[in-house]
Amino acid sequence: MAVDPILAMIWAFLIAFAVFAYVVMDGFDLGIGILFPAFEVGEERDKAMNSIAPVWDGNETWLVLGGGGLMAAFPLAYAIVLPALYPPIIAMLLALVFRGVAFEFRWRDPGHRRWWDFAFTAGSFVAALSQGIILGALLQGIAVADRAYAGGWLDWLTPFTLLTGLSVVAGYALLGATWLIWKTDGRGQEHAYRLSGWFGLATLAAIVAVSGATLFLSHGYWQRWLDFPQVLATAQVPLLTAITAFAFHRSLRKKREVRPFFLALGLFLMGFIGLGISMWPYVIPRSVTIMDAAAPAASQGFMLIGAGLLIPIILAYTAWSYWVFRGKVGAEGYH
Repeated sequence: MAVDPILAMIWAFLIAFAVFAYVVMDGFDLGIGILFPAFEVGEERDKAMNSIAPVWDGNETWLVLGGGGLMAAFPLAYAIVLPALYPPIIAMLLALVFRGVAFEFRWRDPGHRRWWDFAFTAGSFVAALSQGIILGALLQGIAVADRAYAGGWLDWLTPFTLLTGLSVVAGYALLGATWLIWKTDGRGQEHAYRLSGWFGLATLAAIVAVSGATLFLSHGYWQRWLDFPQVLATAQVPLLTAITAFAFHRSLRKKREVRPFFLALGLFLMGFIGLGISMWPYVIPRSVTIMDAAAPAASQGFMLIGAGLLIPIILAYTAWSYWVFRGKVGAEGYH
């Protein structure tokens, strides 16, 4: 059946939007889990947990939308990516399960809270690391033959994917720290300022390292970024990243409360734009394009009706929940 280029582009945008929305909304609560051992036992940990308690579960809606949308709108890409990345995908999903269980049981089973806190941290770290590894594996390329995965069980595990995995861990920790600047006060907030400074530097170093390494993965990436005249456009991404990083560190020095979080998101947005420049028009770089992987126009059009109805509803109730639970949090208030 025929593929409609316009519908394919719309679905590519929707899936990209869902992935970025997931990073924006679930990144900071995964980051809080990653940072959890750095918080003082008692009030500081309780405040950190309460800051995400009303929203953490709903944030993962976007992960479901991104994965489900890929399966329905680009089934060929889904059929290739999953066999290639089963180990990190399964690790991510199991980590999210353990993290969610630990989140609930640390309050309901205080006698074992130390172990639940460990599970919360481990689940958050493994989920973030797995997401970064998945990203790195896509960038470095997946072996494809006859429209199917043609690689081995561990092709995804390379120094580059470990670098991207640790980079995502650092970036999520930055989002978590800046979220706590916004949502807490007192000693906890001062601690969050210090953590934001350290992880801001780590995230910036990770951006530079991953960007440099990506250029040497494929000559196509090098041409995409550095050949003239497109370099005049692509150079704006690192320039805007540097400006955002400067503004971020300036906001920390001036003890702003809300601005650091949104500037940290700005760093992620620049990275996301850079990822789009590197991958376009491929779903699986150098192997499968958006048009190659697209479902028939009739299927994409039918699904777009549902997405057009549900996505505004999801955005509305998400915005409402954040509005209702705005302001600073205390040590009491969950369960």
